[in-house]
Amino acid sequence: MYLRTCATGPLSGSLTGSEVIRVAGALVLNATYEPLCVVTLRRAVVLVLAEKAFVVEAGSDVMHSARVAIPVPTVVRLAHYVRVPYRREVPLTRRAVLDRDGYACVYCGTRADTIDHVRPRSRGGQHVWTNVVAACARCNHRKGDRLLGELGWHLRVAPTQPPATVAVVMGWAKRDPAWERYLGLTPGADAAGEYAAPA
Repeated sequence: MYLRTCATGPLSGSLTGSEVIRVAGALVLNATYEPLCVVTLRRAVVLVLAEKAFVVEAGSDVMHSARVAIPVPTVVRLAHYVRVPYRREVPLTRRAVLDRDGYACVYCGTRADTIDHVRPRSRGGQHVWTNVVAACARCNHRKGDRLLGELGWHLRVAPTQPPATVAVVMGWAKRDPAWERYLGLTPGADAAGEYAAPA
């Protein structure tokens, strides 16, 4: 599995324990609550113990060092602002489309294993986020190069371009539901996809 980590300097620290952790990593936020990356749980705990980050959200599990016990963080916020010069868009790939649509076919709702152009490219459709959807092989084959109106079909959900913050968690198979509010995927986020810091 591809793991995305922050480019931060080495920190000292030793963690021990045999707890079973259900979530693979922790979301790291800038001091302004902008999502930056996902790191391993061990890395997140070390950042907190070094006072380089604060726990924003935590799970029910506990990790132990030689002298302290700390709730396993699922979201941490850096103590100091880190300048991010460039925020890239989410690449339009098969995996990204399936991930956006929850691996569900937008036509029938069954598990999707392919992608489809709503308006076929042979009929002027573009390869853009708003024209590409997840589909099961059966629906993809039945639709072929026809338009939805010609089949009497309707999209279950209109395709949209994911906010750039989604690129932060690409490649992480296990994601904590607590991350979504900070990634612009829930009503708690504004139209720009940024999360307003809680009061």
